[in-house]
Amino acid sequence: MAKIEPGASFKDNLAQLPSIEGVARIDLIDAGGAVVASIPNEAGKQGSLAVYQYLGQCFGAVTPDAAEHGLAVFGEHSADAKARPGAHPNIDRLLEVIATGQALTISTVSNQ
Repeated sequence: MAKIEPGASFKDNLAQLPSIEGVARIDLIDAGGAVVASIPNEAGKQGSLAVYQYLGQCFGAVTPDAAEHGLAVFGEHSADAKARPGAHPNIDRLLEVIATGQALTISTVSNQ
């Protein structure tokens, strides 16, 4: 998967990402093997699901480099997340990966 060149608009960036059709959810797994978060394929979460799926395809995991790229993909929402911690938990998670250097593995769960 080739990386996109994200612009300022999340909506425009989202249009460039691979389809999430057939994906039930994505689990994010820490270095100890624990699932620390899940992003379901449901209204209000589909943009984040698409971004994390894309990061997994491009980087193999949510590494600090992947997280930096993810913040760019989230566009205007990243600035809002920095201004309002807790308002965008999936962006907060990227900021945490950058701050701690602790990568997360991505496990994609398909619809049965």
